[in-house]
Amino acid sequence: MKTNIKVLFMAGLAALAVGCTDLDVPVESQYTDYPTDDIAMEAKMADIYYHFSGVLGRRYMEVMGLSSDEWTAASYGGGWYDGGAYAHPAFHNYTFEDATIDWFGTITEGISKVNKVMETEGVDLTSEPIYKARAIRAFFHWILMDGWGDIPILDKTPADGATVDRKPRAEVTKWMESELLACIPNLPTEVSANTYGQPTRWMAEALLAKIYINWPVYTASAVEDYDAATAKNEKLADCINLCDDIINSGKFNLGSMSYREKFSYDNGPKVEDFIYAMPYDTQTRQGMQYGRSRCWKNIKKMEKSYFGDALSQSGGGYITMTPEFVKKTFILQGDERNKCVIGLSSNPDDYRYVEGQDENTVFVYNKSNLQMTKEVARVEGADSDPLVLKVNVELLTPDDATLDVGDNLTGYCQGCRSVKWYVIDDDFKNGRNQSNDVPIFRFADVLLMKAEALTRQNGSSADAKDLFNKIRAYANAPELDHEPSLEEIYDERGREFFDENWRRNDMIRFGHFEDEYFPHYKSFTAARFEKTCRIFPIHKDILNLNPSWKQNAGY
Repeated sequence: MKTNIKVLFMAGLAALAVGCTDLDVPVESQYTDYPTDDIAMEAKMADIYYHFSGVLGRRYMEVMGLSSDEWTAASYGGGWYDGGAYAHPAFHNYTFEDATIDWFGTITEGISKVNKVMETEGVDLTSEPIYKARAIRAFFHWILMDGWGDIPILDKTPADGATVDRKPRAEVTKWMESELLACIPNLPTEVSANTYGQPTRWMAEALLAKIYINWPVYTASAVEDYDAATAKNEKLADCINLCDDIINSGKFNLGSMSYREKFSYDNGPKVEDFIYAMPYDTQTRQGMQYGRSRCWKNIKKMEKSYFGDALSQSGGGYITMTPEFVKKTFILQGDERNKCVIGLSSNPDDYRYVEGQDENTVFVYNKSNLQMTKEVARVEGADSDPLVLKVNVELLTPDDATLDVGDNLTGYCQGCRSVKWYVIDDDFKNGRNQSNDVPIFRFADVLLMKAEALTRQNGSSADAKDLFNKIRAYANAPELDHEPSLEEIYDERGREFFDENWRRNDMIRFGHFEDEYFPHYKSFTAARFEKTCRIFPIHKDILNLNPSWKQNAGY
């Protein structure tokens, strides 16, 4: 059980004790009046803090990753096609019935929970828990706005039967800005196990910095009107100031642990790079299932998996890496981040993609230190063939909209796989629920956001080079001997935040979302390249609940 979950559980017990000490309280008041002291409020807020966990643990990850150039879907003789839920994002050909975008309502439920807390009779609207609630509410709005564009501003509980209208994306963005600016001076600055997974000043500043770096994207007159080549960002100085406040706080650093340890099954509050993370635990906070989709399809049959354990559960294996991303990203000599990928190289001593080496052996990792060993992973028992993955993904039938690679060993070996979210059987056997906490905002992101803002502001910057090289140095990658270009910053973000749900956001901002990458090729009839595909269609269930809403343009 993660430390912060224990803390909030104890807070809940404390609140319960407070509510039950006065035995003379009339019976009805125990149900109509909720205690409003800080301990009780924190207990009430616990459910709100973790409301995003279920969506983040699967569906959010799927649509963010599959719509980017990091991942492509794979089906196996019809298995894991699931009505196109995974193939459609890979083609940018979403439908309003796809399961991967069926979570708009879940996030609005979280906003409703916040509003109910704020509207509790007797609550102090200037108290710290309320500012934390407002910060979470702004975050929930950002999640919706980033994915769907125009959304309602839900700053209070609507009256029964009231029609809730969507607001223009730019208006929502400016409302979020005003909310966060009001919250930041009133949020806690403590960074400890007690505040882990909760909104702090630094979480709110990181979110606002992210809004500022994307300002011209979010405030364009229409989603298709944003042009990365010509857009002007009036908020660059504000973004830099927020990044500086986080950097100068001294609360965070890139950390003394290795890159891969940050994403391990036992990461948690000890990771000094995490500004805001979602805690998971295979028993007490379930829903993190990244390994399920990334594991090699036949991993359960491996006598010893590449994670060093035999796994009790099968791998879904329904997303695999695009060859374009592999060949562009994991090429730096000595870069520790390369070892977050299997099938990248057959040389464990110089593990990186080398042009032309498109079939590569998989090696076993040591789960005690997450280091890659020189032991070859085998498809079944000790005497079986080595597991070899192919960088280039081949479909059974060209231009197949189902992305069927074949339900056999050849099909299972199409594409490299991520081991960034390290799997252990003690977790995986419990419904494939992992205990790896998922960071949402990291200190490394703050450094690269500032480097990007400086470069956009000045065209080049020695300070940007220093920030950039801090990232390279801790990853043991070659440092730049020149000031970084925007394209180099974009590529570095791909390396640093691979498999952390940021690539789609970065691709849109840098003007690469309409690029070609498997299977998002112009030669594939299912692929779409309209700029309106930068946001998702509103799911049919949401439209049914809000008949006055119009579907997003292009769908």
